[in-house]
Amino acid sequence: MADSGDSRTKTLNFNVGVLGHVDSGKTSLARALSSTASTAAFDKNPQSRERGITLDLGFSSFTVDLPDHLRESAGHRYDSLQFTLVDCPGHASLIRTIIGGAQIIDLMMLVVDVVKGVQTQTAECLLIGELTCPRMVVILNKIDLLPPNKRQSAIEKMTKRLHKTLEGTRFKECPVIAVAAKPGGPEAPDTEEPHGVPELIELLKKQTYLPHRDPEGDLLMAVDHCFSIRGQGTVMTGTILQGSLAINDTVEIPALKVTKKVKSVQMFRKPVSGALQGDRVGVCVTQFDPKLLERGVVCTPGSLRTLYAALISVRKIGYFKGSLSTRAKFHITVGHETVMARVAFFGLPPVETPQPPSDANPPPSEPQLDTPFSFDREYFYQEEYVAGQGEAGSGPDPEQWALLEFERPVTCPSLCLVIGSKLDTDIHANACRLAFQGRLLKGFEDKGYAESGLPRLRIYKTKHKEGQVERVTDDYTVIGRNLFKKETNLQLFVGLKVTLSTGETGIIEGGFGQSGKFKIRVSEGLRPETKQLLSSTSKKKGKGGAKGEPANEDEPKADSQPVGIHLHFKRYVFDPHKKMVQS
Repeated sequence: MADSGDSRTKTLNFNVGVLGHVDSGKTSLARALSSTASTAAFDKNPQSRERGITLDLGFSSFTVDLPDHLRESAGHRYDSLQFTLVDCPGHASLIRTIIGGAQIIDLMMLVVDVVKGVQTQTAECLLIGELTCPRMVVILNKIDLLPPNKRQSAIEKMTKRLHKTLEGTRFKECPVIAVAAKPGGPEAPDTEEPHGVPELIELLKKQTYLPHRDPEGDLLMAVDHCFSIRGQGTVMTGTILQGSLAINDTVEIPALKVTKKVKSVQMFRKPVSGALQGDRVGVCVTQFDPKLLERGVVCTPGSLRTLYAALISVRKIGYFKGSLSTRAKFHITVGHETVMARVAFFGLPPVETPQPPSDANPPPSEPQLDTPFSFDREYFYQEEYVAGQGEAGSGPDPEQWALLEFERPVTCPSLCLVIGSKLDTDIHANACRLAFQGRLLKGFEDKGYAESGLPRLRIYKTKHKEGQVERVTDDYTVIGRNLFKKETNLQLFVGLKVTLSTGETGIIEGGFGQSGKFKIRVSEGLRPETKQLLSSTSKKKGKGGAKGEPANEDEPKADSQPVGIHLHFKRYVFDPHKKMVQS
C-alpha cells in the first residue's frame, strides 16, 4: 500500500513549487499557507537565518478537504488533499537546487514582488518552470506596500504586464492573484493577518489535478535532510522522484557506496507501510552517520549509473544571449548534481546539393525532428550549436546533439533532464544564465571512455585539399605536387580518389621522389585537351631554361592556369586510427 494514512483516510499529496526572485517573500507565503511544517522547512540553515534567505529546498505542508473534481477523477480513493510546498531557493548559485526538485513539482507558484515586477531570477524561474512543470499560478506579493487608494490600479497594471510576459510561454493564460503574505515586512509582529491567503488556497484547490504517479521502475528519492534517532537508526527525509519503497526494502546510498534496509516509513509524522512517486517521506534505515549525507539520492541498488561522459539531445534556450561553442565549458545540472563539463555539438549530415530525383528526401529546409540517436548513424561535427534558418533565423533549430565530458563523474538516472548554464555570469547582470536543455540519451560509465566508448561515435569533419599537376608521365599517369607537406606519410592517402580541375578522376598510387610529390593513375585516360593543356604548361616552365620558345607566344593566357587536383575526404573525430574515408 503506497498511500499515507490507514484505509479510513487516504491523503493525496500534491507538490507545489514556490519559486521567485530572492526577497520576493516566498518563505513568508509558505509560512502563511502552512499548518504542518516538515523537518527541512523554514530555513533551518544557520547561514540562511542570518540572511533571511532560503538556502535549502524547504518543505512544509497543509491539508484541505479533497475538491470535488478530484473526488470524481480519483475514483473516491482519497478523501483529503495535502499540499506540499517546496520552497525553492531564489538566488543564483542555487539554481541547481531548483532544477533538482523540479521533476516532482505538479504546480508552480511564481511569487513576484508587486513593486519590483519581473527580475532576472523571476525570468529564470519561469524558464525552469517551462522545462519541468505543466501548470503555474502567479502571486503578486507585498500588496500592503502599495498605498490603499492606488492599490487596485497598480495590481491591475502589474497583472497586465505579467500576462504580456507570459504570452510566449506555456503558461499564457495562467491565473494571477494578489496577496500580502507578511504585512509590514519580515520584522513586523505576527499579529497582522496575511491578506488574500484563503482566496489563494481556493485558487490552488481549483488548479489541482490527479498527478501521474508511477510506482513502477527503480526507486529514486531525493534526500534533503538526515538525522539519527538513538536506538532506531538513521532517518532520511525527502521526496520520492520515481518508483516506490516499502518497509524491509533494501536501498542504496550511492554517495556512500552502501546499501541499507528500510525499517520504517513516515509521511508527515504518520507511520505508513510504503510510499510512491511524488510522496514526501521520512525513511528510517539501519544506522549510519547522518553527517555523511546531508543531501543526496537514495535508489534501488545498482539502478543509478556513474557517468564520466554522456550524449544528450540539445536545444538552446531562446533567452540565452551567448554562443554555444564546441569545446566550451558549461555547468551541467543532471539528476541532483551540477558539475562542469566540456561540450561538443554535432548534428545530422548536411543534405547533399545534387538531390536524387526521388521525393523520398525532404527538402533541407525542414529539419527532420525526433530522429532517435543511434551509434549506427553518421553525424556531422559542429564548431557550435546551429540556430534555425528560415526568415530572419526564425525557423525551428535543426535537430542536434552534444557530447558532455564531465570534470568529475556524475551519478544520475537514465533519460533524465539535463540543463546547461553559465552560472559564473554575474548574477546582477540582467541576463539569462540558462543556456541549453536536453535529455540524457547515452552514458559512458568507463573511466577510459575515450578509448572504449567514443570510437563508436561516428562524428565526422569534411576535409578538402588542393594541389596541382606537375607533369604527364603517360596517357594514364600524372605527377602531382603541393597537395601534401614533405613530411606527410603518403601511405595513408594511397587509394583515395582525386578529381582534376579538367574533370577526370584518378586514384593516388603512391609517392614520387622525396619532396611530397605523388603519382596519380587516371584509369579512363587523360582527355586530349587536358594533355594539350599540360604539355603547354610544362613547356612554358621551360625545361632547363630554354628561353623564349616561339610556341609560347601564340598560346592564350588563360591556358597558363595549371591543372588543379582536388582531394575531398571525411575524417571521424574519434577514430583512433585517423583514417580518411571517401563516400
